[in-house]
Amino acid sequence: MTVPISRYGRVFDLLPEMIFILQDGVIVDHNPAASDGTGYRPEVLNGLRAERLAAETYRGEFASLIASQTQERKCEMVFERADGSPFDADLTIRTLATPERVLKILFVNDITEQKKKELDLLRFSNVIHHTINPIQITDATGVMVYVNPAFERASGYKAEELIGRNPNVLSSGKHTKEFWRKVWSEILEGRMWVGEIENRRKDGSLLQVELVISPIIDPQGKVVGFMGAHRDITHQKELERQLVRSQRMESIGTLAAGIAHEVGNPLTSISSLVQVILRTTQDEFAKEKLELIKNQINRITRIIRDLVDFSRPSSYVVKPTEINEVLRDALNIVQYGKKVKHIHFDVQLNAGLPKINIVPDQLVQVFINILMNAVDALDGIPGTIRLATELTGKEVRVVVADTGRGIDPADLEKVFEPFFSTKEVGKGTGLGLWVSYGIVKNFGGEITVESTPGKGSTFVITLPTRGE
Repeated sequence: MTVPISRYGRVFDLLPEMIFILQDGVIVDHNPAASDGTGYRPEVLNGLRAERLAAETYRGEFASLIASQTQERKCEMVFERADGSPFDADLTIRTLATPERVLKILFVNDITEQKKKELDLLRFSNVIHHTINPIQITDATGVMVYVNPAFERASGYKAEELIGRNPNVLSSGKHTKEFWRKVWSEILEGRMWVGEIENRRKDGSLLQVELVISPIIDPQGKVVGFMGAHRDITHQKELERQLVRSQRMESIGTLAAGIAHEVGNPLTSISSLVQVILRTTQDEFAKEKLELIKNQINRITRIIRDLVDFSRPSSYVVKPTEINEVLRDALNIVQYGKKVKHIHFDVQLNAGLPKINIVPDQLVQVFINILMNAVDALDGIPGTIRLATELTGKEVRVVVADTGRGIDPADLEKVFEPFFSTKEVGKGTGLGLWVSYGIVKNFGGEITVESTPGKGSTFVITLPTRGE
């Protein structure tokens, strides 16, 4: 039976969606798209019970929808083609009542590809959302529209604090406008950019990342956004710096041993001759100049002793030691000098620290060196030097922080190098921190420094609790 629809039949036949006309649950008419979409020949479709279009598990549900008296019903279910292959279908059923009969109009859209795209998008979004690497997505102007939880953890910001803002909120200021101009030039051309970036977390600490920026391009080839995939390499960079520093110190130590030997022997002879002349001459002018020579010899001798201490293994006895006692000994030596009368010492020592295996005399020299540097950094102005000890896992941390003038970023990497000093000529040998670094490394520890010019410096000494 064919429903007479002569007036609108051509429009009915031209519509792209599958349309079925049902009477009492039986297909009585359909458009060409219905036949093409289901794979049934037209003569087979007419007279077919409509629920046969649905996959077997959906037939009961589909029959109930057809029987319903509701004016319009919408749903999604799985249909089967004539060859048995399934496809996802979006259904709309409307009731059309005439004086002669009640018809149901079934509109069907094949949404299989749409479902696949939705599934792909779901998979992609889950991968992006749950990956351990920080991910951010921006629009074409660079405004952030999405950040994943890993990005929140790495940056210290919440997503709501970042969405709608430019990524430069994380800028450390290290990279120039010219640098970013070249980056934008690349990605706006639809090309991927890979490089290393130094950002700054919400708490102000540096975040070094390897960054891959991938343009998001629409079907027309237009760049509509960017995805930035970050890999946190902050720890890796710190390990690289430590390795370079250790290799440099090892080379310098070998050189220092040779210099100490070659300079020490003739210096001993010169010192002996000066003392002999001092005892035998009566010339006051000569005595004055010889005393000056003697003082300079003693200064060179101290430098050589520091070089020797760094370049050869210690002959002192390692023993379990209360680190708080060593720190108090160093503080007692430093805090009664003329330079410290306007300095407040904020001492916060953890009384529950275990003993650590060290050479007390060597470690007290380390603390004295760092404390004296902190005093010099205050340069006679009122300020505070904070000393603190704490236990973190299997390590003891000693923190010495001052509110002095700080260290210039360009000098920060050089502070543990020999003969490097920011003091005036003649006021320091530049070996104190170098020797301190060697002593701490010999005990299996680490010594690091952070500084902000105009605000102060913080030295952190970390030592294993078992001398490992």
